[in-house]
Amino acid sequence: MSERLGMRSFSLFTAAVLGALTIGAGTTAAHADTDEGRQVLLKGSTTASYFWDDSSGRAGDTGLPASGKPMQKGLAASPSWPLMTEGYVMYKGKKAPFFVGDRGPGVPSSSGVMLDLDAKTFAQLTGGRFNSSTLGVDGVGGQGHIKVSYVITKWGNGAGKKNHPVAFSTGAWRRVDHNPAKPPVLAEDKSTTPEESGAGSAGKGTSVSSRDKDDAGVVNASETTTRTEARDAASGDEGLSTSASLALVGVAAVGGGLYLGRDRLRKLVQR
Repeated sequence: MSERLGMRSFSLFTAAVLGALTIGAGTTAAHADTDEGRQVLLKGSTTASYFWDDSSGRAGDTGLPASGKPMQKGLAASPSWPLMTEGYVMYKGKKAPFFVGDRGPGVPSSSGVMLDLDAKTFAQLTGGRFNSSTLGVDGVGGQGHIKVSYVITKWGNGAGKKNHPVAFSTGAWRRVDHNPAKPPVLAEDKSTTPEESGAGSAGKGTSVSSRDKDDAGVVNASETTTRTEARDAASGDEGLSTSASLALVGVAAVGGGLYLGRDRLRKLVQR
């Protein structure tokens, strides 16, 4: 009977430890998502226009977009980024994904209009309605340009500038870029670390003021934490892993002891 009680206690103890480890592992994973799990390669802002080329000729188009992809929501045109580059734009708190499937704007890009969104995405961001007859956007008072913030999460293969956009007339869209922009998180991390700059005290993060945000309300590079905070977070995860390992070793040791001592316990009970 004593042997049964001992084995039952061991089983309950093992279940409790494994349950705690499972909960701890789930909690750690929940903090791993940042920016939808995709690395931010470039951030900026620009003026965006809109278009909808369905190959019908109604909007002045002469065929399929440059990528060969059919016109669709999310297909944007860039005067310099590589085709099939992916990212998203922000406008007044609204977020919309896009991929570069065409070239443009042409002449307007020389005046600072560096992104041509599809008409349906433009309507979504501005609260307007896409007009399938005119291929325009109604309900926005004739508004054709908006100031947006953009985030690049994946560069397309092939020719194009992998940095802040430049005018179509520069011909950057024809040249392969072997020196892409450094991800903004890495650039900020190097420039604001207290240990390297000598400013502030270790363990303190940088605050985000209104000046650190662009017109669309997106936090720029200064939104990231300092390397010290990141190192502390990593240390916490390592501590959790170490504790889990020690707990498992303890469970194994107790289990082994009980297993090897079964005969001894049986003899004691028989006496």
